[in-house]
Amino acid sequence: MTSIDQSAEVKPTLKWVFQTASRTVAFGFGSGLSPVAPGTAGTLWAWAAFLIGEYFFSTEDFLWIIAGGFLLGCWICGYVSEELGKKDFGGIVWDEIVAFWLALIFIMPTNIWMQLLAFALFRLFDAIKPGPIGMIDRHFKNNLSDNSGRSTFLEMIWRGFGIAVDDLAAAFCTLLVMALIQFLMK
Repeated sequence: MTSIDQSAEVKPTLKWVFQTASRTVAFGFGSGLSPVAPGTAGTLWAWAAFLIGEYFFSTEDFLWIIAGGFLLGCWICGYVSEELGKKDFGGIVWDEIVAFWLALIFIMPTNIWMQLLAFALFRLFDAIKPGPIGMIDRHFKNNLSDNSGRSTFLEMIWRGFGIAVDDLAAAFCTLLVMALIQFLMK
C-alpha cells in the first residue's frame, strides 16, 4: 500500500474509479460518481442489483453476500477513503449498497410501493441522521483521524466500519418503521 499525501486532494474520475477493484466497489460500480446525491444513486444501484440478483440468488445466498460485502466493505471503504485523504467521502457508496440490501432482504417479497417506501425511508434516515443514527455517525467522525501516513490493516477496517455503521443503523430504523406500517395495515 502506498501512502497518499494528504495535502494533495484526489478528485475521483471514472478512469480513477475503475483503475482498481477496491475503488470500483467502494464507488458502487460508478454510481458514487453522481454529481448530485451520490448516496441516493448508490442506493438506486443497490435496489436494481438486488432485484436482478433475486433471479440468481436465494435468501441464504443474499445473506452471505451481505455479510461478506459488509466485512470486505469495511476494509475497502477504509482503504479508498485513505487514498482520497478524507474520512467519509460522499462518493464512497458501498456502505449504502450493503445496508439497503439488508433492508430489502427482510421486506421482500413485497410490492413496488413498499419497496419505494423502504427506499425513501432509508434515504431519509441516512441523509438527516436522526437520534441514534446521528450519534453513531458523530462518534465515528469525531474519533477517526485523518492519518498523514499509512494506516494499519486494522485501522483501515475500523475507518471503514465507521463509514458503514450509520448506514446499518439507517437500515435498522427503516426496518422498524416498515414493520410498524405492516403491523398497522393488518
